[in-house]
Amino acid sequence: MSDLGNIKKPVKEEMAHFEAYFGRTMQSKIPLLKIILNYIFRRKGKQMRPLLVFLSAKLNGEIGEPTYVAATLIELLHTASLVHDDVVDNANERRGALSINALWNSKIAVLVGDYMLTKGMLISIEKNRIDMLELASEAVRSMT
Repeated sequence: MSDLGNIKKPVKEEMAHFEAYFGRTMQSKIPLLKIILNYIFRRKGKQMRPLLVFLSAKLNGEIGEPTYVAATLIELLHTASLVHDDVVDNANERRGALSINALWNSKIAVLVGDYMLTKGMLISIEKNRIDMLELASEAVRSMT
């Protein structure tokens, strides 16, 4: 097993549940947005940020719904920033596949990134996790 596999082992089951939880957030009734979100979801990275959230939660007590909300918010924020970065850098590839702006265009990519960022913020509000919303808002402010 790889070093990363060993690190993931204590939260392997939770990460599998996160995969489904995150997948549900990457849905839309808007046909083009649905296609693009599915494209992004299928090309996910190592999910290091959610992994760190789950490992931290496990070390500090228990993993519950707030853990899934935090991991989802962080992953949406991170992924949105990658989509936006690809536009700024005029990058044609991300994670070994065509970038959103290369497949569609920069305007669509910016809107998709904005959608993902907003979706993360809305999840925090829907779950009444204003504390997470405040932290994420501060992170976004420092990124700009």
